[in-house]
Amino acid sequence: MLASTAPKDGALVRAASIVTASVAQPDARPVVRSFFDDASFTATHVVHDPKTRSAAIIDSVLDFDQASGRTSRTSADAIIAYVEAEGLTVVWHLETHAHADHLSAAPYLQQRLGGQLAIGRAITTVQDVFGKIFNEGTEFERDGSQFDRLFDDGDSFEIGALKAAVLHVPGHTPADLAYVIGDAVFCGDTLFMPDYGTARADFPGGDAAYLFRSIRRLLSLPRESRVFLCHDYKAPGRDTYVWETTIGAESDANVHVHAGIDEARFVAMRTARDATLSMPKLILPAIQVNMRGGHMPPAEENGTRYLKIPLDLL
Repeated sequence: MLASTAPKDGALVRAASIVTASVAQPDARPVVRSFFDDASFTATHVVHDPKTRSAAIIDSVLDFDQASGRTSRTSADAIIAYVEAEGLTVVWHLETHAHADHLSAAPYLQQRLGGQLAIGRAITTVQDVFGKIFNEGTEFERDGSQFDRLFDDGDSFEIGALKAAVLHVPGHTPADLAYVIGDAVFCGDTLFMPDYGTARADFPGGDAAYLFRSIRRLLSLPRESRVFLCHDYKAPGRDTYVWETTIGAESDANVHVHAGIDEARFVAMRTARDATLSMPKLILPAIQVNMRGGHMPPAEENGTRYLKIPLDLL
């Protein structure tokens, strides 16, 4: 599954060089503005190039009330207001993976702001697994065609003058990516704040050993790299939500995977911990939508769209 687990592979070296170049030119560092959704504990990041005002939106949130089945766009509209006020041009909508805890707002944001939608190529694995779980028909494409670009490990792209690199970091799901944009690392669910630990690895296609290797790969990036997380759950004893840290802080103090923790110890801890966790409350609606690139299932003959709940399966 991993393109490479070596801590000095070509993709990692290229990512590290992007960080180093950005640190050496502080006026070229990406500007990051984060929006936190309390309902799903999700941080959406808008990152932009201060020179060209080109921007990317990472892991956006569509508001969803599960009890009523109603969607709303308050969170997405706040991002639109920020983008317009700052005079930004959105060129990318980046998903770190197919989220199980919130619905993506990418299609709505694309419609309003433009830009391409991207995710990791291994989304096709997620589509195949969950296409079977939800008994999707042949009309559900399992080739990633719902997205404009499927990234491979080591791919590069630009946000204006900003250089960006892609690292495949599976374990939480098969399709997790980290985006290295200048000196900033957007690692999705792979890591949480040092006082909270790491992502679970017990979803279909997850693997604790791969997760450990992916995290060690990230921790090989320069220590000064800024790390922006997808979630924060406010660790015991902490009063505020936080979603920014550094590679150095994670390496030194992450309670699950700091320096000195080996793979066997991590896997044993992660496996035992995951066995105590309940499923995310929005996993069933979220995966059905997010594996479609944030689009809802097609309407049935009565014009209404439906989400399925498989019974006694997960």
